[in-house]
Amino acid sequence: MDLDRRGLLERKLTPTPVFMRLRDESSSTGTEHVATPSSTIAPYTTALNGVNQPVNMLFVDVLWWTLGITGLVILAIRIGQLVWAQFRLLSAMSQPGDRQSYWKFTQWDWMPGLKKGLVYAPLWKKRHNREIRLSSAVNMGTLPSRFHAFLLFGYLASNLAYMFVLDWKQENKYALCAEMRGRAGTLSVVNMVPLIIFAGRNNPLIALLGVSFDTYNLFHRWLGRISVVEVLVHLAAWTIAQVAATGWQGVRHRILHDVFITSGTVGVVAMFLLMFLSFSPIRHAFYETFLNGHIILAIIAFVCTYIHCITSAVGLLPQTPWMVAIFALWIAERFARMLRLAYYNWSSRGFTEAIVEPMPGEACRVTMHLPRFVNIKPGQHAYLRFAGVRPWENHPFSIAWYEHTYENDVLPISEKDDRKPGKPVSTTVSFIIGAHTGFTRLLYDKASQFHGRSISLRAAFEGPYAGHHSMDSYGHVVLFAGATGITHQISYLRHLIEGYNMGTVATRRITLVWIVRDYSLLEWARPWMDKILRLPRRKEILQIRLFVTRPKNAAQVSSSSNTVQMFPGRPNIPMLLAKEVYEQMGAMCVSVCGPGGLADDVRDAVRKVQDEGTVVDFVEESFTW
Repeated sequence: MDLDRRGLLERKLTPTPVFMRLRDESSSTGTEHVATPSSTIAPYTTALNGVNQPVNMLFVDVLWWTLGITGLVILAIRIGQLVWAQFRLLSAMSQPGDRQSYWKFTQWDWMPGLKKGLVYAPLWKKRHNREIRLSSAVNMGTLPSRFHAFLLFGYLASNLAYMFVLDWKQENKYALCAEMRGRAGTLSVVNMVPLIIFAGRNNPLIALLGVSFDTYNLFHRWLGRISVVEVLVHLAAWTIAQVAATGWQGVRHRILHDVFITSGTVGVVAMFLLMFLSFSPIRHAFYETFLNGHIILAIIAFVCTYIHCITSAVGLLPQTPWMVAIFALWIAERFARMLRLAYYNWSSRGFTEAIVEPMPGEACRVTMHLPRFVNIKPGQHAYLRFAGVRPWENHPFSIAWYEHTYENDVLPISEKDDRKPGKPVSTTVSFIIGAHTGFTRLLYDKASQFHGRSISLRAAFEGPYAGHHSMDSYGHVVLFAGATGITHQISYLRHLIEGYNMGTVATRRITLVWIVRDYSLLEWARPWMDKILRLPRRKEILQIRLFVTRPKNAAQVSSSSNTVQMFPGRPNIPMLLAKEVYEQMGAMCVSVCGPGGLADDVRDAVRKVQDEGTVVDFVEESFTW
């Protein structure tokens, strides 16, 4: 036993290669702190010395399970919703509106309260999607909903708890710093995996879970902030021990001459700049610059983190496979974008061409002629690029209208004519793009140069995306649109009226409320609205309410039709929605697309009618950034 103890003691006192390397490095810097074999500081500045790797990996597993279980719960809810909606559709689509009373009233007494108090509730009072403006040019973005805030707070609190579950009884504070360094670094890297997944518009979870990209973008921003804070703690914990061991000159020497430390430091700087430039006032004021810089800085951060993981003194760090996965996910998502662009914008029929028409109210009506067939669903959007208008940028816009071109688009002229119906070979899609700043302003200015005449531009269409909200099973649908938000709602109008004629939807009443600033802005959607108004049996199902908030004269705001009515000023949304609920046919869905203030007003009105005990669901379409 004595020999064993002496051997063990000798092994403890024998300098490891890491300790010797630190002693040589610190000596070369000329600092007073030298890492001797018995040092209680220098060992904790490098490698995994002092790092509690088993506990780190335990919390990694807990985080994976947390995300996985959350996803499975949402998936189960999504499947339940789809099954319930399909059952409702099958039982109601052959029934008139007054015979859908079973679906009009909620089957669970607790559901209206859950919607009002959590699912549809804003974080505080009624503000959710309305921007918090500091001035006409600067705003602080939007607030998350109460449910989103609950999820974010839970995830943030769990990360905070995992980071500080340390051996606080440890007398050596530098060993404690090493444990903190390992924990914070591990959590930062593991959070990068969902961070990169949530950033992709081709994220398969969007369709699988029925969660909008806008929601994933919210979580992407907060995961980024959490990851950056954790990597800053990681750097601070290392710096404290390194300064104590070798002084600031030793810190400088390692940053400049040690690839492991150099890559880590550059990565931290890149991530800090990412977080700083992502603050809402900066992001909104210089969005295009932010977007390009964001991609460059993210690549730098990921590359440096990968180098940091593979150049450790102990070899590959356990986080290395996660970085490989991050690169694979990022490359796969970018590759999916390129495939969509190449496939939908080029064929033997040619390339995509866009007709851009300047419209009143500083907007453009864009019609894109795609050389291939694209299957468009209600509520979808696409990302557009235009040659000559910052072609490296792309922005999302709702698809308002589409038309397909078919092969053999000629009716048979005799009984012996055995030609089969032609398949669709190309698609035309239309958008309304309001001019704000940057890309949209440049597009409008370019179109306006020709004094009201349309122009033709080479363009690119990437999409379609979203469209996972089906309204087919609702007996009553209320659509609110503000300004260019009409593009999102028109696609549902067309689909539901055609479905009503074919007997494939349960919808028996549609009310469209469109709010515009000036009467001339109605011209934006006139070609499509004319086609909708000419659809068979349209008057049986559709009611249109047009509100012109700033009419030039009273004569403009008039209508002789009972189904298409015009009003001056802003609508009383709570009263309007209460009337719809009073006349409700079956289950009701209320959808809104428009400015944040309008969306918040509609959300608030939907929450108020939950007390009626009827089924009133809410869908908000927004592009927050």
